[in-house]
Amino acid sequence: MLPIPVMLLTGFLGSGKSTLLSQILREPAFGDTAVIVNEFGEVGLDGVLVEHSQEQLVEMTTGCLCCTIRGDIRQTLEMLLARRRSNEIPAFSRLIIETTGLADPAPVIHTLTSDPSVCTFFTLNGVITTVDIVNGDQTLDAQVECVKQVAVADRLVLTKSDLAKDPASQRDLQRLRDRLVAINPAAKILDRHGAGFSLDYLIETGHFNPAAKTKDVRSWLNAEAFEDADKAHHDDSHHHHHHGHDHHDVNRHGSDIQAFCLVLEEPVSSLTFSIALELLIANQGENLLRVKGIVHLNENPGRPLVLHGVQHVFHDPVQLDHWPSDDCRTKLVFITRNIPRETIEAFFTAWQDADEDHLSPEPIPQ
Repeated sequence: MLPIPVMLLTGFLGSGKSTLLSQILREPAFGDTAVIVNEFGEVGLDGVLVEHSQEQLVEMTTGCLCCTIRGDIRQTLEMLLARRRSNEIPAFSRLIIETTGLADPAPVIHTLTSDPSVCTFFTLNGVITTVDIVNGDQTLDAQVECVKQVAVADRLVLTKSDLAKDPASQRDLQRLRDRLVAINPAAKILDRHGAGFSLDYLIETGHFNPAAKTKDVRSWLNAEAFEDADKAHHDDSHHHHHHGHDHHDVNRHGSDIQAFCLVLEEPVSSLTFSIALELLIANQGENLLRVKGIVHLNENPGRPLVLHGVQHVFHDPVQLDHWPSDDCRTKLVFITRNIPRETIEAFFTAWQDADEDHLSPEPIPQ
């Protein structure tokens, strides 16, 4: 059977995850959906409250299944799959996992992308993160988990924007949008209360599926978003330089989060690149909130390598049959914590230079 697509729904406490999930499950298009909620979560649907109880799995009148996590996520997924195979529960063609608001989403992403017993039957289709416009700015300041949730998202859904009615609130909303773009330039920002909001945007997240070798790698990588952010930053720096004011780096969250795209003009050998990447992960894996890229290898210039990782765990690289565009340069998108862009850039440049000189540079500094 084809792997079942999984939507990971995350967001900090009170950010509106459960309200959005309830809206999703009322849609007929999601009638064949299974839902996993965290052990302390709840989903209100048509007056029925699904919460942690003796029954781990509850069938809803809409046709959806709601399951609470017992133990780790892998055990819950295996239980769902086993009961589906034995016809104890209806077949489902989509799965939504709602994480607890306090959770770092990385462990669930790791399980879905690297656990052999899971990723054979399930594939991560995208990460949706809800952000409360009332408390979002303060939460980003106070909670690193919230920053991680934003950093790994494919879609960011703004909630409670219907409360932003006066001009001051509208300005606050725009500042929050700017901040989210600074943390994750490639994520599409959706306003749940906006006129054009559609749940269809949540189904098609543009997340790269290595198993299917989707051709839409360019959209998934979205390197142009980072290049546009760089241009906006340089233009802003130039403007403020001439006017003597401080400027805000659009690629930074406070002083520790950076989002950028590193472009390598020349091809690199597979051995050099793999060693460099392994050293980077070993030394700084915890601070690599998200990495994705397309790599031009010397050994096979016509078939680029696609990679994707969250912190220490990376997908097995996927080799495409051809380049998705005429641009055949290596492009690596990074969202990092406590690692300046200049450090990453110098590290890969040193390895690329060493590849040409057949030398080995020092590992990235701690």
